[in-house]
Parts: sequence; C-alpha cells; structure tokens
Amino acid sequence: MPVGSNYIIDTFQVCGGNVTYGSRGQLENRGIYTIGYPAYFPDAYSIQNDYISNKLDLSIIIPVYNEEENILELYEKLCCVLSVLDKRYEIIFVDDGSTDNTFETIKSIQDSNIRILRFQRNYGKAAALSCGFNKSRGEYVITMDGDLQDDPKEIPRFLEKLKEFDMVSGWKVKRQDPLSKTLPSKCFNKLTRFITGVKINDFNCGYKGYRREVVKNINLYGEFHRYIPALAHWKGYTVGEIEVEHHPRIHGKSKYGAERLFKGFLDLITVTFLMLYKKRPLHMFGGIGMLLGFSGIIISLYLFSLWVTGTRIGDRPLLMLGILLTVIGAQFISLGLIGELITNSRNNDDYIIKFDSHELENGR
Repeated sequence: MPVGSNYIIDTFQVCGGNVTYGSRGQLENRGIYTIGYPAYFPDAYSIQNDYISNKLDLSIIIPVYNEEENILELYEKLCCVLSVLDKRYEIIFVDDGSTDNTFETIKSIQDSNIRILRFQRNYGKAAALSCGFNKSRGEYVITMDGDLQDDPKEIPRFLEKLKEFDMVSGWKVKRQDPLSKTLPSKCFNKLTRFITGVKINDFNCGYKGYRREVVKNINLYGEFHRYIPALAHWKGYTVGEIEVEHHPRIHGKSKYGAERLFKGFLDLITVTFLMLYKKRPLHMFGGIGMLLGFSGIIISLYLFSLWVTGTRIGDRPLLMLGILLTVIGAQFISLGLIGELITNSRNNDDYIIKFDSHELENGR
C-alpha cells in the first residue's frame, strides 16, 4: 500500500434486515463480497503526523533583552530541573532586540530542545510573550524572566498546580527589589485586584504557568502582559497562585523605570474597557451621552419656561451650558453608534468552545 494512503473497505447493509456488516469477514460469511480500493489523503496524513511529532509536554518561554551574562547560568539551572522531569520539552528564548551579545550566547548552546526567536528591534515584553505563545507546542507553558531572579526549581510546583487551575501566577512574597519598585507595585496590585476582581496578590510577576488552551486564546499587545491573569479570568479560565522564591539580580540592570506605572495605569483602563464594552460600545458612550444630553434638555426646558413667562434668557450662561450639554450628549451617542458599526463589521466569534460532543464522537 502506498505511503500516506488509507485503505477503505466498502460496507453494505443487508436489505430488509436490521444488521449492518462492517468487516470483510462478516460480509463474506453471508456470501457478500467486498471491494477494497486505496484512497489517498496526503494532506490529512501529513497534518496528523506533523501534529503527533510536534506535540510536546512542556514549553518554557523566556523573553530576554540584554541578558548575555545570565543566559548560560539560567540554561544550566533549567537543565538540572528539566532533566528529572519525564516530559518532552522545549525552551524558547525570545530575544527582544538585544544590543549586546545575548543572541550569540544563546546560539552557542548546543541543544536541540532550544528554539531562538529574535526580533528586528525592541518591541516590548508583551510582544515577546505573544510571539512565544504562538510558537509554543507544549501542553503546558511556563513563562519566566531571563535575569535569574526566577528560580527554575519552581517549575514542578507550577505543573502540579496546573492540575487544578487553567493558569497559575507566581507570587513573589519576599521580593528582592528596592523599595522604589516594591512599594508602587503593591499599590498597583491592590488597585488591579479591586478593579478586575481577580483575587491574586502579584500581577507583575512574570513567572507563570498555563495550560495550552489559555495561551492560544489570549491576545497580547502594548503592556498587557501585566494583566494576563485578568484577561484569562474574563475569558472564563480559572486562575490560581503559588508563592515563588525571588532572587536578587546579580548581573545586568532592570529594564523598567518609573514610567511603567503611568503606562500600566492607562493599560488597566484599556483592559477594563475592552473586557466590559468591547462588544457593546454604545452601552458606555450611549450611557454618558444620555446623561449629558438629558441634563442639557432639562436645563433648556427650564429656560424655555422662563422665556414663555417673559423673562429674558439670552444673556444667561445657563443657556450656553444647556445647549453645550445637549450637543455633547448627541456626540457621545453618535460615537457609540459608530463603535457598534465597527464592532458588527468584524468577526464577532469571540467565544471559546470548551466541549463539543460531535467532535468527541468523531474522535477529534
């Protein structure tokens, strides 16, 4: 039989009976002979075998930017942990446009389990994680920083916790960073926890674990990597947390400054808006527009009643305010309607199917 083909046997149903014969032997016993013919499905055969050969148990995604002094030591620590795990794995280094010898250092490692992705320039951590998510092949995905502050020995604990949750976030209880970073981070975490409703303590921790379906259904850009737990929660996935050990940085310097707090707050507003009003922008803009417009109409009716009784209203500032509120209200409502038009012109299948009985019955 040619490679890449399936040999199909015709099956027949005995007319007038209730028995269906599905094998050559059953049919021949009844005096019915089968006809066999080869059917070629090279594309399907290739896809199926590619999937089987590419399927891995674990993907480790490490975004790096100017971390040449940390790469080799991090790799050695990872090997010590991964070598005792009975799992097929890959280590994905995403070089986010490093200007030092980070890329060359990673290339010098002779290991078929390593995959290197190099950006043309520095795009940011969210882009690096998104790229790693798209390229990952593991059933479980671990993300960690490349600065040696995250300890690879925590990986088995993440995998164990992922049996209970779809996503597990690390919590750096004893954070080895200066007060200038820890204090704003605590305030930021409290605010994010309050707004998003996700009950974890450390949104900023880059050490996280995921099931495959989570990373394939999250869209990251900008600075959204801080809000992955919130994005996963809003998608309907369960989010857990474990305490992780955090080491002080030995080599290199931190890539984040005070400006990230301002960007993080703006992104928090963006994430909240997208999750609540992405599919119904009129509910937000229309609500504001109706409030302003109704206030303007009430003021205008009041002034109109005064004008009917003979009171002069042309020189009153209240008249300008009433007109202004009415016009702005109409503009907000129009903005919401335009948003609805844009939303409905795009693919709105923004849902995730967790179970399909038809696919289960057909073995897919």
